[in-house]
Amino acid sequence: MQRTIFTLALCLAAATTSALAQNNPAAQAARQWRQQHERAIVDEFVSLLAIPNIARDKANIQRNAETIAAMMQKRGIAARLVSVPNANSVVFGEIRTPGAVRTIVFYAHYDGQPLNPNEWATPPFSPVLKKSGVPSSSKQTIPLPPAGTPFDPESRLYARGAGDDKAPIIALLTAMDAIRATGLRMKSNIKFAFEGEEEAGSTNFAAILAANKELFSGDVWLSLDGPVHQSRRQSVRFGERGIAVVDITVYGAQNELHSGHYGNWAPNPALMLAKLLASMKDDNGKVLVDRFYDGIEPLTAAERRAIAEIPDDDSELMKEFWLGTTENPSKHLAEVIMQPSLNIRGMSSARTGAQASNVIPSSATATIDMRLVKGMDPRETANRLIAHIRRQGYFVTSTEPDANVRRAHAKVAWVVQEQGSNAHRTPMDVPIAADVIKAVESARGPTIKIPSSGATGPDAAGAVLGMPTISVPIANHDDNQHTFDENLRMQNLWDGIETMAALLTM
Repeated sequence: MQRTIFTLALCLAAATTSALAQNNPAAQAARQWRQQHERAIVDEFVSLLAIPNIARDKANIQRNAETIAAMMQKRGIAARLVSVPNANSVVFGEIRTPGAVRTIVFYAHYDGQPLNPNEWATPPFSPVLKKSGVPSSSKQTIPLPPAGTPFDPESRLYARGAGDDKAPIIALLTAMDAIRATGLRMKSNIKFAFEGEEEAGSTNFAAILAANKELFSGDVWLSLDGPVHQSRRQSVRFGERGIAVVDITVYGAQNELHSGHYGNWAPNPALMLAKLLASMKDDNGKVLVDRFYDGIEPLTAAERRAIAEIPDDDSELMKEFWLGTTENPSKHLAEVIMQPSLNIRGMSSARTGAQASNVIPSSATATIDMRLVKGMDPRETANRLIAHIRRQGYFVTSTEPDANVRRAHAKVAWVVQEQGSNAHRTPMDVPIAADVIKAVESARGPTIKIPSSGATGPDAAGAVLGMPTISVPIANHDDNQHTFDENLRMQNLWDGIETMAALLTM
């Protein structure tokens, strides 16, 4: 019964959105254009998704950047590649509007997370379409419909980058096609900044912006990264959490030992690591690292009101994700993503399953990410975690320990800190926010205003350029981003095209 009510609510929301889109000429033009050109839009999307986009793959990243620049130039957008030494290029584009007194900068990224192709049901850079309701793990695909035949809006396109984050690039360019074809005019100067290192931590992004401040400056930075709200309603977000990442390796013997001959004698690093990780959080998700929550900037009254108005879909999400409980059952998802977190990304030690053998592992490794909120410093947070590891009796080293170090200490941990980033939140009452919300709602209906995403994105626009950042994501919440079988629901792309048209002409 609850699922039925939820489905009816989605249908009503879709009907409301459809009606409102007719009130925005640009969104209406984008819908009509899309309905006439669906196959051509998807063909262009597929060609972009087919280019591998892992940030360390410099040759293919360059192919992505050049392809996107060519796609922009084909539409009359002045485009070029901007970079600094050893960095992946940012694809920059600009449309100058006579008489405009405001500049809007649209941001997305074209790189994707690293992957293991063996985990994917279909090759990650050979985009395929799957029917609605087919599990993402299924190898069952369907052909793209011929030109003139509409796509099933619930079907999904599978490829790395489909949801995160090439879809907004295609949505923007398609919206531009519709605007130009129907003779609509933009009221603002428009800039585009498509990054090629976001999934690698935006290592060089701030340097690129700092070296080209005038080029990238504007009145608002509209980030298009991430998914819409889990209810499928459009969201507008005003911030993102920061991140600190730490790799931890603990050690046993120099090499793996026979578990029968040496069990109960040689320390087992897999067990040691499990105990160390368990010491970091309690059963309700509270991080037990000393002073972990120090310095947090409290939410404003406006932000607290916005959180209270976010729909509570936790029970539906638990059903969808097969969860019997949540880490913090007393609080809703909308509340907990406004708080810092400590997550174990992955663990490894020896082998498991069919490859397992009866050994005591020689080492065990875990990667931890800590999502940060305003007031927390990435390096200081990592240092507090390292202090916690020391309090558990470990000798901590920042370099791989040699034989002398391992012999001299009962417990040794090699800890490596990756480059982190700060959290950021734009005040929800900045003047331009009202214009952004009005434009989005004219295309998508009532939106959900969220003070901060739980995810992390670059803060360079604020830190380097001093610009307010507002996020308008378009991907589906269940797009498998950052893991295998990443996908995009077709209706999310269609909705995104209309949303981009409204924002381009706001």
